[in-house]
Amino acid sequence: MSDVLALVEARLRTALGEPDARAAVTFLGTDRIEVLRFHDGDVVRYATLGMSAQPMADPTAVVADPLRGPRAELVLSVRAGLADTDKVLRPLAVLAASPQVEGLVVAPGASLDTGEPLWPGAPFTSVLVAGSGGLVEDLELDEPMDPVRFLPLLPMTPNEAAWKRVQGASALEERWLRNGTDLRDPMRSGVPLG
Repeated sequence: MSDVLALVEARLRTALGEPDARAAVTFLGTDRIEVLRFHDGDVVRYATLGMSAQPMADPTAVVADPLRGPRAELVLSVRAGLADTDKVLRPLAVLAASPQVEGLVVAPGASLDTGEPLWPGAPFTSVLVAGSGGLVEDLELDEPMDPVRFLPLLPMTPNEAAWKRVQGASALEERWLRNGTDLRDPMRSGVPLG
């Protein structure tokens, strides 16, 4: 487990530079989840470290395979200085612990809900999980382990989340694209959905 996390942290540092802050959260009955913060110009990125220690298991499986199964870490990018986004550390750790706590398999296209604003005053309580391979390259592990995927999180307003449940993730992403939505704006308003 610690070997996987050392490789994951090395991949994050290679892609994002040196973290300027890190925080650890432990939930009862789960492994420790860390959140690392990276600054890149006017963008701050938060990346989880610990979610990929164990593969995500199918909640219907009788016995979880200790080696096989999808592995992931979460990455959130927002514009710096527009909101107190450092308060996202705990909600991010909660989302990263959800595979251990709730048996969720986090994959692109999924919605994850925190039930509270991502940071003080945030118009978002949930995120859309985007596909990996962009900002941080997937990390191949020794067979038979699946690679670690670094999944970007796109904050959604409650209306966007409800619309996505009906229309699907690709329709919401298309709507954002068509409207030139700045998904890194921590205080943006929802995209027109009419």
